[in-house]
Amino acid sequence: MSEHPNSPYVHEQYVEGFGTVRVRPLDAEGDADVVHGWVREERAAFWGMNGLTRDQVAEIYAHMAGLDTHHAYLAELDGTPAALLQTYEPTEDRVGETYEVEPGDIGIHLLLAPADAPGGRPGWSSALMGALAVFVLLGLDRPRVVVDPDIRNEKALARFVRQGFEPGPLVTLPEIDLPEVYLPEKKAQLAFLRREVAFPG
Repeated sequence: MSEHPNSPYVHEQYVEGFGTVRVRPLDAEGDADVVHGWVREERAAFWGMNGLTRDQVAEIYAHMAGLDTHHAYLAELDGTPAALLQTYEPTEDRVGETYEVEPGDIGIHLLLAPADAPGGRPGWSSALMGALAVFVLLGLDRPRVVVDPDIRNEKALARFVRQGFEPGPLVTLPEIDLPEVYLPEKKAQLAFLRREVAFPG
């Protein structure tokens, strides 16, 4: 699944009909233009970075790069940026206060590239999410993934359900107000995907 030992990629997978999906750790400075371009779009309002400058976005991901519990990755399709993937330990995140965390749970946030990006054709988002599920559940060896889309983000929730996620409780994530990070209160719809559901047998 992965390339040579000195490759920057942590996952590589050929997706029939689309091309090769590769996943690598996000470069906070080097990828800032791409990520800032995505998060300032109206469609990314639920990502919570709409009003930030490029440098503020770079700072956030530079801070995250220093954490052991939260990680950011860039997924590429044949070398072109396709999605921003963040993983986190639910026990070290506000979502862990809202449900019963099981051993090995991993949380993800996913922001897809704009629909007109390369690969953006029918079936692509599902194919990409399938490749990312392989990376997170099998590559990172986790038994279950949790997602916490904003309850108003019906598109994201529908996408997760189509992918096999099972809707969980509606919860309110508490506000976080720290010097290095501010997150407003969020009403979220939790959803879960178990490894044996995604990859039966």
